[in-house]
Amino acid sequence: MNPLTCFTLSTTDHIAHLVLSRPEAMNTMHPTFWRELDEVLTHIHKAGDARVLVISSSGKHFSAGMALETFSGAIAMDDQSPEGRAAIFDMLADMQATFTKLETLRIPVIAAIQGGCIGGAVDMVTACCLRYATADAFFCIQEINIGMVADVGTLQRLPKLVPLAVVKELAYTGRRLSAARALGYGLVNEVFDSTEALLAGALLCAKEIASKPPVAIWGTKQAIHYTRDHSVDDALKQMGWLQGAIWSNQHVREAVTAMKEKRAGEFASLSPLQSFKEIGL
Repeated sequence: MNPLTCFTLSTTDHIAHLVLSRPEAMNTMHPTFWRELDEVLTHIHKAGDARVLVISSSGKHFSAGMALETFSGAIAMDDQSPEGRAAIFDMLADMQATFTKLETLRIPVIAAIQGGCIGGAVDMVTACCLRYATADAFFCIQEINIGMVADVGTLQRLPKLVPLAVVKELAYTGRRLSAARALGYGLVNEVFDSTEALLAGALLCAKEIASKPPVAIWGTKQAIHYTRDHSVDDALKQMGWLQGAIWSNQHVREAVTAMKEKRAGEFASLSPLQSFKEIGL
């Protein structure tokens, strides 16, 4: 993996910690941000050592979203021809795919959010499994305030997390959603008084997740996401296939024994992945 300029990444005790590290720019998202995030998520997904990913940021705000200069310089949004407008579709699909990697990552993802979570940052955190926030945090679907439709996941994922009328209010008005209201709606799991307490809480949850059998966590994430998008009957059938594929008497015995002996369980990490295209002949 190439050196990072927009993030720092560390892994300790099977917990990967990715930090947005451009506070002077309010951790805005420009092309390098997208490229590095995509590379990091691909690396974590393939390596198998990390059992949970925590995403936090530095500075006053989690992220102010897309860097506005991106669309006036680095990325051309050509609305002057059908060919140019068709290219917008493909460009957005590429950006959407990066945040979807958060959702399809083999491990749970926890977002620790302080200050503003604006525009593209809402797209990002709604693709995570859990969201923790500071009391001063707020969420804003900023796109409507700059004359466009939110297009990288917010309008697709947020309605599955909070009541539809709330999504419409935020998306139509561009109002800020406070951490307190977000907690009430279930968008965030817990609110903390300080950034330090926020990070400690997120890492504590990550530590608990990392103590479980990684393949059982993998299966649980698969089942929850499948259930979200399918009928109960279909999801029950999928659960049977899934459980049959990953069941381990050894893991169950070790988990029960570890509880009785009041110690951490010992479980194998997920297997490293290698792309078929990368395998030498």
